[in-house]
Amino acid sequence: MEPLRALFDHHFWATDTLIAHCAALPPDAWQATVPGTAGTIHHTLVHLVGADGRYLGLLTGATPAVQASAPPPLDQLRTHFAGQVRQWQAALDRADELDVTIPARGDRPEMPHARNLLLVQALHHGNDHRTHVGTILGACNLPNVDVSGWAYWSARHAAP
Repeated sequence: MEPLRALFDHHFWATDTLIAHCAALPPDAWQATVPGTAGTIHHTLVHLVGADGRYLGLLTGATPAVQASAPPPLDQLRTHFAGQVRQWQAALDRADELDVTIPARGDRPEMPHARNLLLVQALHHGNDHRTHVGTILGACNLPNVDVSGWAYWSARHAAP
């Protein structure tokens, strides 16, 4: 399997698995948070998917579907993310053709040839915030789910 595709397949699987797991919790659990994380479970997952869509938008010109100002319930967030996954997969199919310039913003200069930056940031950002949600789940004694590379490989590639 192509390494870039494997990394993104894990990212897609882990995010979807975590959203599905959290969606099955009582909705009041979505408001749990602990110091040192990015906010509530719900806020963090909306932020993760929203930012993922913004990275995709910078990469391809796609319009992000999830806005933090109108956070959807987790079941709807999962549906939005599934659509983004299909867009990401199409972008990865033509990654070699993409040459992106990120415009200057605030104190950040213009960044030409930023394709790889956006790919790295999408993966890092997803891992970071999935860890935040896992921390909240553990600290609040809520059921957790393993979204590690090992769990992904077992779920997707284990012999029957």
